[in-house]
Amino acid sequence: MKANDIVKSIIKVKMPIIGGKLIGKFAVKNARKDYKKNIKPPFSPPGYIFPIVWPILYTTMGVAYAIVTNKSNNKNLKVIYYTQLGLNYLWSILYFKYKLRFSALIESFVLLGAVITTTVKFFNTKKIAGILLVPYMLWSGFATYLTVGNWLLNKENPSYTEKNGK
Repeated sequence: MKANDIVKSIIKVKMPIIGGKLIGKFAVKNARKDYKKNIKPPFSPPGYIFPIVWPILYTTMGVAYAIVTNKSNNKNLKVIYYTQLGLNYLWSILYFKYKLRFSALIESFVLLGAVITTTVKFFNTKKIAGILLVPYMLWSGFATYLTVGNWLLNKENPSYTEKNGK
């Protein structure tokens, strides 16, 4: 592998992690406080789990993407990958920054579909890349369940849907 290819692979792996950190800093900064005060559906994990899980998932996303694009310039794979990644970031902005909880709920189903599509396409291109995305796909399904549950349990609470509780 050439030095240029190694650098490209490192960038591909690091990009979703860096994006996730930026989203965390600008959109999700009060998420733990917000999460604590809402009624949660059964099987909701404690708030400290999310900042542990997401860097792992972002890393596996980046590795899977590097695997399927290292020897190929398949524009379809790139579009599918960046679509799901953009939807991933958008969910946090909708849900936490703007408290557009119902929009985030709808978006979570679109995101889940994009993640499933990405996982299948990656698996069909390089099996290991698809396998690396399976935990992300499962977590996205779980996150959709949590979004629906939180919506149903908290939608009548004004502080749940109004930015800054106003």
